[in-house]
Amino acid sequence: MSRGLAVKLRRASQVLFFLVFLFLLFRTELKGAIGAGGDIHLRSPVRLFFQLDPLVALSNALATHALYKGMLLSLVILIPTMFLGRFFCGWICPMGSLNHFLGNLKWHTKRGKSLIQSNRYKTWQTTKYYLLAVILVAAFFGTGIVGWFDPFSLLVRSMGLSILPAFNYAAGAFFSPLEHMHIAWLAAAAAAVHGALRNSLLNFQQPMFLQGVFLGILFLALLASNLRVTRFWCRAICPLGALLGVTSRWSIFGLHKDPATCNSCNRCEMHCQGGDDPIGGVPWRKAECHLCMNCVEACPHGSLQFQFFRKELEIAGPSLDRRKTITGLMAGALAVPLMRSTPGLAKGRNEHLIRPPGALDETDFLSRCIRCGECMKVCPTNALHPTLTQAGLEGLWSPMLQPEIGYCEPSCVLCSEVCPTGAIWKITPKEKGWVVDIEGGSKPIRLGTAFYDRGRCLPWAMATDCIVCEEWCPVSPKAIYVQDAQVIDSQGNVKTLKQPHVDPQRCVGCGACEYACPLQEHPAVHVTSIGESRSSANQILLTRKSGKAKS
Repeated sequence: MSRGLAVKLRRASQVLFFLVFLFLLFRTELKGAIGAGGDIHLRSPVRLFFQLDPLVALSNALATHALYKGMLLSLVILIPTMFLGRFFCGWICPMGSLNHFLGNLKWHTKRGKSLIQSNRYKTWQTTKYYLLAVILVAAFFGTGIVGWFDPFSLLVRSMGLSILPAFNYAAGAFFSPLEHMHIAWLAAAAAAVHGALRNSLLNFQQPMFLQGVFLGILFLALLASNLRVTRFWCRAICPLGALLGVTSRWSIFGLHKDPATCNSCNRCEMHCQGGDDPIGGVPWRKAECHLCMNCVEACPHGSLQFQFFRKELEIAGPSLDRRKTITGLMAGALAVPLMRSTPGLAKGRNEHLIRPPGALDETDFLSRCIRCGECMKVCPTNALHPTLTQAGLEGLWSPMLQPEIGYCEPSCVLCSEVCPTGAIWKITPKEKGWVVDIEGGSKPIRLGTAFYDRGRCLPWAMATDCIVCEEWCPVSPKAIYVQDAQVIDSQGNVKTLKQPHVDPQRCVGCGACEYACPLQEHPAVHVTSIGESRSSANQILLTRKSGKAKS
C-alpha cells in the first residue's frame, strides 16, 4: 500500500465513522422512533459506540461483576488492538477525529521548531494511565465515575446537552425572521430549508438543559487545547486511549525506521498526532501511536513504514512511575468512601433527586451510570437533566427528573432503551404500568409522590378556581382528585371551590401536575422521590414483615 493511499483511507474512515456517530446522535430522540405493537422503539442502534467501547465494558464488569448485554461487542475493538495497536484512536474514534482535525489547524504557537518540540513525547502523557488506574479501581469498588472521562460519554453529553440545543436555537433565530419577510421567494426558501432541518437535524421544540452552558464551555475548552498541543485530550487525558495503549504493547504491527536514509529533517515529527517519537535515533513509543500514518506520508526519503513482525528497539508500554501508579490505585480505592460520605447524602437520599423510570436503586445506579446523557437527549418532554449537587459528587451529571421543566410521558420508556449499561433497566410500557393494565397484580413503577403547598395553591390559599393539576394527571383513575369546599373570599362572599388532593396510593410521581401548575416559578404542587419503587426505604410508610405499618 502506498504512503499516500494509507492516509487517504484513514481520512475516509474518520469521516465515515464521525458521520455515523452524528447520525446516531441525531436519531436519539422521539422522531427517530417507530411504534410496534403499541410500544415505541428507536429505529437506529444509538448505543453502538458505547457497546464498542472497551473502557465502558471493563468498568461495567468491574462495578457489577457481570457484563451488560451488548458489551461483548467491545471485543471487536480490543482484540485487533492486541495485533495492530491503537488503530481505533486514529481511524474510528469520533472524539479523536474531532481533535485530529482541530490539531491540524495552523496556530501561532505551533509553528516551526515550537511545533516540532510540541510533538515530541512528554512525560505528562502518562497522566491518562494514572487516571485509568483511578477509574478502574473506583469501578471495582462500585462507582461509575468512568463517565466523566470516557470519550463517548463526554462527546454525547457535551453535544447532546449543549452544542446541539445551541445549534437548534441559532437555526430558529436565523430562519424565523426570514420566514416572515415580505419578500415572498425569500420567505418560501427560508421556510423550506427550516422545515427540512426540522425533519432531519433540529428538534421539534427547543431543548434546554441545566448546566448546558458549563458543559459546552468545558467541551470547547478541551477542543481549543488542540491549538496549543496537538490532540491534547488524546495524549494526556483519555482513559480509553490509555487502555488501548496498554493493550497494544503486544501488537505485531509497528513503525520501521531506516537510519541509512534518514537525514533528520523532522518532517515526521511536525505531523505526528500521538507524540510517539517517529524520528530517527530514539526508540518508537508503541503505546502512544494512533496509526495516523502521517509520519510515513511526510517522510521525503521513505525512511518510515509500518510493518508486521519488525525487530527494532521500541518502548512497548507506558513509562510509569511506581509511586504515582500506587498513588493512583489508592486514589481510586479512596474515591468511593470519600464521595459517599458527603454531608447531606449520608442516608443516600435527596427528596428532589427523582430518577428516570426503571432506574436501579441509588447504589447500583451510580455503579452502572456512565453519565453519557443518552437518556436526557432522547426524553421527548425535556424532563431529564444532569445533576450538579443533588446526588453528591459521585452522581455528578447523572440524570434526574425536573418536573418544572418537563414531565415523564406515561407511555414513553425510551430512556430505558438507550441506556448502554443497564443503570436504567430496559422496561416496556406494560411494565411501567401507567397507561395499560398490569398483569398478575404487579404495581406500576413509581418515581415519587406529589405534595401540595396549600399556602400557594390557588383554591386553598387565594379562593380562586383552578383544577389544572387534576386535568393534567395522567393516571387512571386519577391520583389527584378534587373535593368541593366552601370558602370566604376577601369581600366576605361564600364561594364553593374544588380543592385538589393527592391519593398517595395512585400517584406515580410523573411530575405532570408540577409542570402544569400555573405558578410556574414556585409551583404549588411539587414531586419528591418519596414513594419511589426502586427503594424499599424511601417510602411514606415503612411496612414490617408481619404486615403492620410503622411510621
